[in-house]
Amino acid sequence: METPEEKLKRAKKRVEEIKGFYIHLSVFIFINLMLLIVQNIRIFYDGQALFQWYSLYTPLFWGIGLAFHGAKVFGWLPFFGKKWEDEQIRKYMEKDRRESEKFK
Repeated sequence: METPEEKLKRAKKRVEEIKGFYIHLSVFIFINLMLLIVQNIRIFYDGQALFQWYSLYTPLFWGIGLAFHGAKVFGWLPFFGKKWEDEQIRKYMEKDRRESEKFK
């Protein structure tokens, strides 16, 4: 059974993970807004096309990383989450049980 100190330690760790995600999200928004502003200033002064594909690289790839960070923090792991682990354990235990029954 878990002691109150262990529960407190686990709760603090969870809060730190959530706080880290929100800091990551804030930095993502701030940096990408600054990049957007700089790009629009360049477009205004240089007379470039209004939209350029390379301007999406940073928010796109960083956004993918941010999405994975959020998925980990908030427990949404569709591929290798706790449910997947439990199913794999059950599968291999059943396989071992069937194999051991063959030799009896």
